[in-house]
Amino acid sequence: MGTAEIIQGKVLLIRSHIITYGSMADESLTQQIADEIETMWNEPQAGIVNKGEVYTVVFRITAACNPDITVEEVLGNLDPLNNYFRIEAKAMGNISFVDGLGCNTGYFQYDNLYKGSTTAAHEYGHTLGLPHPHDLDIRGQGRPGIMYPRGTLVDPEFQYDPNIPAGLKGGTMHPMYRRVRQEDVHDLQLHKLDLHHQAIVGSFSSYWHPPFN
Repeated sequence: MGTAEIIQGKVLLIRSHIITYGSMADESLTQQIADEIETMWNEPQAGIVNKGEVYTVVFRITAACNPDITVEEVLGNLDPLNNYFRIEAKAMGNISFVDGLGCNTGYFQYDNLYKGSTTAAHEYGHTLGLPHPHDLDIRGQGRPGIMYPRGTLVDPEFQYDPNIPAGLKGGTMHPMYRRVRQEDVHDLQLHKLDLHHQAIVGSFSSYWHPPFN
C-alpha cells in the first residue's frame, strides 16, 4: 500500500513506509527490506502514459522497526503509507505472505529475507495489488518477473540447480533471479488513478499478526 502523486519533472512518485515488528525484526533488517523494495522497483525506470503525457514512475520506500507496536496502533492506522510486517523465525505454511492483494499487512519468515532474496520486493507487489501470474511455466521466456512465485518452471539458468530436470526438487525458479519489469509497473494500472491529487494505491487490511507457533 502507498500513495501516488505527480511531482515536478513529469515524475509519478509512489511512496510507502514499511514498519516491522516481531522477535526477529531489527533496524538493520528493516532497512535492508526497504532498500531491496526501492532498488528493485526503480530498476526498470518504468514509465506510464496518463492523459497523453508520459511520466517516469519513481518509488520511495522508508522504513522503521517498532518491536513494541500494539494491536491498537495497527488497527487504528489511517496513514496509507504504512505497511506492517511481523518478522519471525517461522511463518504459517513455512513461507512469507501478505493478507491479500492491495493490503497493508503481512508476515515475513526470517530465512526468506537473506540479501538478494527478492522476497520483500515480491510481497510489496502484492500490497500494491499484483497477483501471481496465471501461467507458471515460463520456460523459453527468459528471466522471471518479480511476481512469479516459488515453484515456477523457468529456464535452467534461473533454477536453484541448472542441472536438475524442470519440476523436480531444485528444478524450479530460484527467487533471487526475479526482477521487476516495465510490465509489472504497467500492471499496477496507475494511469487509472486520479493523479490530479494524491491517490492511494492499495487499501487497509490492518491486521496485527501474533507470532506463529
